[in-house]
Amino acid sequence: GTPPNVIGLAFIREQLGIDFSFFKWCIIGVPTALALFLFIFCVLNHFCRAGVANLDGAQELIASERAKLGPWTAGQRSTAAAFLLTAALWVAPGVLALVLGEKDPAYERFKDLLPEGVAALVGAMLLFVLPGGAGRRAMTWPEAAKIDWGVVLLYGGGLALGDLSFKTGLAEHLGWTLTGWLPEDSTWGLLIAGTLIAVLCSELTSNTASAAMIVPVVIAIAQASGGDALEVALAATMAASLGFMMPVSTPCNAIVYGSGYIPLSRMMRYGLLLDIFGAGVVILAVKFFVPLLR
Repeated sequence: GTPPNVIGLAFIREQLGIDFSFFKWCIIGVPTALALFLFIFCVLNHFCRAGVANLDGAQELIASERAKLGPWTAGQRSTAAAFLLTAALWVAPGVLALVLGEKDPAYERFKDLLPEGVAALVGAMLLFVLPGGAGRRAMTWPEAAKIDWGVVLLYGGGLALGDLSFKTGLAEHLGWTLTGWLPEDSTWGLLIAGTLIAVLCSELTSNTASAAMIVPVVIAIAQASGGDALEVALAATMAASLGFMMPVSTPCNAIVYGSGYIPLSRMMRYGLLLDIFGAGVVILAVKFFVPLLR
């Protein structure tokens, strides 16, 4: 759904030795997303009414634009096939875990042979093999070279920095330093603090950078204080995507703000409501669902 999910799950796998299947993640992710969606619907419907019941001519415009597309091309069919195969390989371990159980050798073997990264590479390579029509493939290298590889390097760089923070002892040092600020019974305190810090950080920088910086630190703090590292890591991972106030938080915010229709003051005002409610939903979801995932 969003890069912080991938980054957070990677840290949880590497530092805590806990692996999440697709459906196990959905157990906590889907209810959280639904609660946020319902809240956003209510907020927008109450505070941000458009004042128009129907958009005249919208259905006719959509129908005419669809008619212009014509039948599917070879390249479109190949891209859809590559995507469906990749998604199936991502979901397959979760299906096997539900059917056979997480201790079954077949599930363990499949998970080891086809982790998420390998499945993504299989789908990407298929685009260079499957037909794209007119004697070409679905994707050529000159087209692939135009991908924003800087974003990919940003993800990888964040994971590398987080891993090095553990190997060099920086994360442990920060963890012991920051635990002195927490009350003795820091189970709830650590969870709330990790969630709010992730939300605040995501407002000041991208959600990707926020997850890469915050998740390894909160894991170290939880380990140093004897808290539940899985709970706080999941909360920080999800909270890193709750930056709704500032355009810099996510590309989605930047696109909406760049339209010129949404003043910064209005984005901040309604974004603050979403941040506060979202943080509460994440904290409660983690507290309720994590025991079910163990």
